Amino acid sequence: MLQIMNRSSRSLIGLDISSTAVKLLELGQSGGRYRVESYAVVPLPQNAVEEKNIVDVDAVGAAIKRAVSRAGTRTRNAAVAVAGSAVITKVISMSASLADDELADQIQLEADQYIPYPLAEVNLDFEVVGPSKQDGMVDVLLAASRSENVDVRVAALDLGGLNAHIVDVEAFAMESAFSLLSNQLPDNGVGKTIAVVDVGATMTTLSVSHDSKVVYTREQVFGGRQLIEEIMRRYGLSYDEAGLAKKQGGLPDNYESEVLHPFKEAMAQQVSRALQFFFSSSQHNTVDHIVLAGGCAAIPGVDSLIEDKVGITTSVANPFANMSLTSRISSEGIRADASSLMIACGLAMRRFADR
Repeated sequence: MLQIMNRSSRSLIGLDISSTAVKLLELGQSGGRYRVESYAVVPLPQNAVEEKNIVDVDAVGAAIKRAVSRAGTRTRNAAVAVAGSAVITKVISMSASLADDELADQIQLEADQYIPYPLAEVNLDFEVVGPSKQDGMVDVLLAASRSENVDVRVAALDLGGLNAHIVDVEAFAMESAFSLLSNQLPDNGVGKTIAVVDVGATMTTLSVSHDSKVVYTREQVFGGRQLIEEIMRRYGLSYDEAGLAKKQGGLPDNYESEVLHPFKEAMAQQVSRALQFFFSSSQHNTVDHIVLAGGCAAIPGVDSLIEDKVGITTSVANPFANMSLTSRISSEGIRADASSLMIACGLAMRRFADR
C-alpha cells in the first residue's frame, strides 16, 4: 500500500526530491507553534531527475546522504512524495457500515474498476473523506501509482540512509503546507479561491483551492532550467557555473535587462495561461489571490510583475513566517529557500497527522 493518508510518526523528515535538488526539512513543536529542527538543500547533478522522474538513483541517494549529514539530524524515518502526474485519484462511494479492514478488503476487490493497470503493478491507498450524497454511503478517496514510481524513491532513500516511512503525493503535501499561509491571504483564505503556482526547475504546478480545499491541479512544462540554459548560452558557462551565478550573482550588467526580465515575462505568461486553463475547465472565472512557490518564486520582483500582468494580488510563499527556529538554523538561509520548501514542509507536517 502507498502510505499517503493517515500514517504519522513521532519523528519524521520531510524529503522533497525535485529536478535540481534534494530538500530536507524536520519540524517540531514549541509553545503551540511549529519549530524548524533541521533543514538542508543539496543540489542534484544535471539530469539525475527529469520532469520529477528519478533517472539516476545512485546520484539521488548520494545527495540524500549529504543532506542528512548537512542537516545534522538523527531522524531516519522520512516522508517522500510522488508527482501528481504519476498518481491516479478517484472518489468512490462505499457502504458506511464497513469497518476499516472490511473497507480495505472491498477496495482491493473493486480497485481494478478504477485503475487502468494490473493491480500487481500499482501501490494504492485510500481515505474516507466524509458522508456521500447517497444514504448509507461514504465517499472514499482512492489514490494509486505505478509501483516503479514508489520503488525508485524507496531505493534512493535507502541509499541515503533513510527509511521511506510515508510515500505521499506532492499535491496533498502542498495542500497541507498551504494551511501555514493563511496569514498571507485575504480573510485568512476563508471562502476565498487561492491559486498556488509552484514554479520549479522544469515543471510548473498550479494548485487552486477554494475555502482551503484543493479543487484543481495541473502541471505544465516550464521552469527555472530555461533561465539557467539561457545564462549558459549567453555567457559561455557550464550548467553548474550558470546555476551558481543565478543564485549568487556576479553576472554582467546586461543580465537583468536581457536575460532575467524576459524570463520573468515568460513566467507571467505561464501563470496567465495556467489560470485560463483552470477557468475554462471549472465553475470559477476568477481567483482572489496568487501565491508563488518553488525556486523561481524567489526571483526579486517576479511577484509584482505577475500581479501587474495578471491583475491579481500576488505574494511569495513563506511557510516559516510564524515558526521558530533552533539555534543551528540560519534565518537568512531558510528565508531565501522558503518558497521552494513548501512540499518538504507539507511532508514534514505528516509527523503531526492524526494517528
